[in-house]
Amino acid sequence: MNEEMYKKIDEMYERKRKVELGGGDKRIDAQHNRGKLTARERIDLLLDEGTFVELDPFIEHRATHFGMQDVEAPGEGVVTGYGKIHGRTVYVFAQDFTVFGGALGEMHAKKIVKVMDLAAQNGAPIIGLNDSGGARIQEGVVSLDGYGHVFYRNSIYSGVIPQISVIMGPCAGGAVYSPAITDFVFMVEKTSQMFITGPKVIETVTGEKISSEDLGGAKVHGSTSGNAHFTASSEPEVLEQVRKLIRFLPQNNQEKPPAISPNGEEDWIEELAEVVPVEGTRVYDVRKVIELVLDKSDFMEVQKDFAKNIVVGFGRLNGETVGIIANQPKVMAGGLDINASDKLARFIRFCDCFNIPLITFEDVTGFFPGINQEHGGIIRHGAKILYAYSEATVPKITVILRKAFGGAYVALNSKAIGADIVYAWPNAEIAVMGPEGAANIIFAKEIEKSDNPQQTRQEKIAEYRERFANPYVAASHGMVDDVIDPRETRLKLKQALEMLKNKQDSRPSKKHGNIPL
Repeated sequence: MNEEMYKKIDEMYERKRKVELGGGDKRIDAQHNRGKLTARERIDLLLDEGTFVELDPFIEHRATHFGMQDVEAPGEGVVTGYGKIHGRTVYVFAQDFTVFGGALGEMHAKKIVKVMDLAAQNGAPIIGLNDSGGARIQEGVVSLDGYGHVFYRNSIYSGVIPQISVIMGPCAGGAVYSPAITDFVFMVEKTSQMFITGPKVIETVTGEKISSEDLGGAKVHGSTSGNAHFTASSEPEVLEQVRKLIRFLPQNNQEKPPAISPNGEEDWIEELAEVVPVEGTRVYDVRKVIELVLDKSDFMEVQKDFAKNIVVGFGRLNGETVGIIANQPKVMAGGLDINASDKLARFIRFCDCFNIPLITFEDVTGFFPGINQEHGGIIRHGAKILYAYSEATVPKITVILRKAFGGAYVALNSKAIGADIVYAWPNAEIAVMGPEGAANIIFAKEIEKSDNPQQTRQEKIAEYRERFANPYVAASHGMVDDVIDPRETRLKLKQALEMLKNKQDSRPSKKHGNIPL
């Protein structure tokens, strides 16, 4: 019996147990008392049971200033490794707040960088569970250098592998820029915050008083700033959302998204003839159209509380992943403003990166008017939509549900900027502007000279609508591929996606374009 070997093995397990305990029982209890899980508990919930393989558990810091030579940091305050979600490999790092407050130092950063490199080299998503007090001040500039190495990889791996950030505690200062570069940010209500400068600094500099939650909590970033794409009320819920999102995404930019077996749903949807009012001023919820067209119970909306005048998200059609974009007539008449433009362009570009076909449901009056919008740069922001659609080479299909006016008609995946297929419902109005505004301009003199201006105006509005604001004029010029029965929309989209499944589209050789950021 090799007793010396068994002693060495026992010593190894003892060292591993110490690392797994992190900051110790007291700090683990404190974490639980804050309503938060530990790094390892989070990984266990995120990954398929029994699939996590840890990397670099024995890495230690090398700092000696400020008494750091006597400070132990088991695991260096971050747990890294890989495992599976729904049977598919993902890489993960989880900052451990029980060890040095999850603060990032030189070796902490090296662990994260190493697992990011492995994810990119092996073509699989990287998921970061952030819970950190920020840079490790005792290590000085090397901690900042560590952030730089993380940011660099966030940037160069963007569009190569999906990158997901889950904010599960504080994330402040320079640390917030890593999540900001990643594809999707998840936050937990009441326990996670993101901000560049905290409440105390703001109060000192500006005199403004605000709580951490009101400054950078999940609800603020989910609805006001748009920095968060998904929010949840608890950590288990937010981790389950991550698992759901992964179901729609490919492993990398060289793969197509995962498909599931079609469930044989009906393609003729009678209710679609009832959802959208013909009258352009009446509102409806476009989510109803989306739910009726897509496979049942399979739509995951992105940034649902931000820029509510546009709806974006992932769903499936005949078992295939698709990206959905839709104007929301319930909010701002579905018009496009600065925030909606940013939300939309970003989503288009993500889908194009990862080979996800785009379906656009259009009902738009135009870009939203106003001094604040103009001074805030609506021209620049709106141009992002045009750029994103034009640049995208994935299958792109548009269905004009009702209104398609002015520059917004062009911007929302028109044939002119690269749409593969454009369908219109028979009630669609496609024009430079709405019939009411157009009639006021074109027939201004006739209306003014009329004995009954109001009656004449209504007659001219009807005349303009009949002659110009209908789908058949656009169809006669090839700008609409077909005018379809609303009830066959699902069938037409399935046919179009099948036809486009092997689409190849090249662009002029260049380093990269210069999107109007």
